[in-house]
Amino acid sequence: MASDLSDIFKNELSNTLEQLLSKSTSVDSVTELNIESLGSTQLVDCVAKFDFKDISSTWHFYIPTISATKFEYLMLGGMGDLKEHIDDEITDAVNEIISNVCGSFCTSVNAQGFDDVSSIKTEIKSSSIIDSNTIQKDNSFEFIISLDEDKLPVIVSFDQIILPFFSSITGDESHENVASNQSSSNASIVPSSNSNSTSSIQAPKNLELLYNVKLKLSVRLGTKVVLLKDILSWDIGEIIELEQMVNEPLEILVNGIKIGEGEAVIVEGKFGLKVKKIGNSDLKLSQIGI
Repeated sequence: MASDLSDIFKNELSNTLEQLLSKSTSVDSVTELNIESLGSTQLVDCVAKFDFKDISSTWHFYIPTISATKFEYLMLGGMGDLKEHIDDEITDAVNEIISNVCGSFCTSVNAQGFDDVSSIKTEIKSSSIIDSNTIQKDNSFEFIISLDEDKLPVIVSFDQIILPFFSSITGDESHENVASNQSSSNASIVPSSNSNSTSSIQAPKNLELLYNVKLKLSVRLGTKVVLLKDILSWDIGEIIELEQMVNEPLEILVNGIKIGEGEAVIVEGKFGLKVKKIGNSDLKLSQIGI
């Protein structure tokens, strides 16, 4: 039975936009795209590739003019005038936003330790300006984003193979077919993966062999997307405001992978971390580089 990643995706979409745009953000609704509702408009088309456990999937993120111009305007701190048309600067800003959304989504999914979804990687393959009449209509869904008082559309077009993993959004619950396809893929395309699977399953039984492996533990205080021109203007004494609120939990990372959350404490004059949430027992060792 395929894991449903719908809620994780919606949460990371809204959370990432809120962090990057400094506006209260939420996903109000998700519906199958009615292409006629777009009218005649330009969109930024960001093509993102995701490599899952046994499959590779390509998604299109379509950002209409009304959303793309607002996103770039807010990323620049709301300075200057709001543009009426998409240009290269807006395309670059949208590319950066979608890249962050995809990265956050992968980190969150990897931290869950799903049996059928692990070690997700992503990359943005391209970003371009297109007209609404060239949009991919099949398996496309419109997310209405509430950005303070604005209601902005973001369209995501999934490919067929990933639909069962977003059953709450797509309504596709063909879990058995996915499992069958994955088994067939393992047997005919990558037969050597059987040995890796065996190692992953047996690892907990022989975990004592790994007890002395050194892993890099780090804590993420916060993040912020900045412009190159701002970095070049920094000097000693500069204060950089992060997106993280002081009362929000800190992310616990092992080898760069989020495994939990905690809060900062003082231990004998040194910084420490009190664990508030940690990955479950199904967390795969391969996710953290073992």
